[in-house]
Amino acid sequence: MMHTPDKNKSALPGPGPEALAHSERLQVLIKDEIQGQGGSIPFSRFMELALYAPGLGYYSGGLHKFGREGDFTTAPETSALFSRSLAVQCTQVLESLDHADILEAGAGSGVMAADILAELERFGQLPGRYFILELSGELRQRQQQTIEQKVPHLLERVQWLDALPLSGFRGVVLGNELLDAMPVQRFLIQAGEVCELHVVLADEGFTYQPRPAPDELTRAVRQLESQLGEPFIEGYESEINLAAQGWLQSISEVLDEGLILFVDYGFPRHEFYHPQRSGGTLMCHYRHRAHPDPLVLVGLQDITAHVDFTAMAETAQACGLDVLGFTTQAHLLLSLGIEQRIADAEDPMPLAQQIKQLVLPSEMGELFKAIAFGRNLDLALSGFSFQDQRARL
Repeated sequence: MMHTPDKNKSALPGPGPEALAHSERLQVLIKDEIQGQGGSIPFSRFMELALYAPGLGYYSGGLHKFGREGDFTTAPETSALFSRSLAVQCTQVLESLDHADILEAGAGSGVMAADILAELERFGQLPGRYFILELSGELRQRQQQTIEQKVPHLLERVQWLDALPLSGFRGVVLGNELLDAMPVQRFLIQAGEVCELHVVLADEGFTYQPRPAPDELTRAVRQLESQLGEPFIEGYESEINLAAQGWLQSISEVLDEGLILFVDYGFPRHEFYHPQRSGGTLMCHYRHRAHPDPLVLVGLQDITAHVDFTAMAETAQACGLDVLGFTTQAHLLLSLGIEQRIADAEDPMPLAQQIKQLVLPSEMGELFKAIAFGRNLDLALSGFSFQDQRARL
């Protein structure tokens, strides 16, 4: 999902008439809300509508998003070896818990669920149920088709949810490229004050306007400054993902026993808010091109922000969870034996190429990280055996 940003937005391919009409309908909805809210909405609300407005947002509007035909390729789409490796980590936890389940949040095309289930069956370690938390009806349908095609006999174990279980969950919670798509608040330091970036109407489209930040955002930014040991410079702009922190808190409330494993791109706090990263981390993906403007191609492109993994670890600890590991995607997959899987293959060359994409620093290996949280789980997690970088948090 990460690519080198396109500096020239005019180089982006133009959408067809049907896509343009779809985008226009979503823009009308957003413009109506802006006018109804007195002329502006916080960027976080704009991002929420652009991605999740029912029937129109990028993730809920029926567009083809994943893989070669879509806008980006995720690790499970790149190679089944990614999901098969995660299944090794799931197996360790499921063995220790006995009669446990798996919950995958935001399951994309369903390919990760199918590949994990196939591998767990091979290990003789299937979960009681494989829950998929998915709000998009269109994606649910696609996930069901994928699982039906790849592991039809295991479909009955899969259950779709539109909210977290009420309580008492035991097992493994998985989120791959989940946190980066949660709506973020954008802040700007102006004349020493914390401003929140709002979206307002401009000509035919949208533009930004700084507004005084609400107390919660001001407190969060000032807290960041004290943790980093210096104030943000004038004009510094970045994001805070309070939604992701709230979501982790919600999971912690329903988890009785087990593991939460997130794989996503991002940094520890001191790197995320580095003085030189003064424009933030927001990135958009459209037909395998990346650029930094979320206010164009509304509803037709993905909008993401990197993850502040330190914030997630602090939230976990505040919720009474243990931080069990933090490492790069490369070290996670190598710890789980990804390279050993070539040995059994009839034609190892394509697999070797896929492994390179998943683990090389110049590909997904370094930018993508894995972080693990647990409750009542007394295990040295196998996925963090090569290199545990919790000290970097």
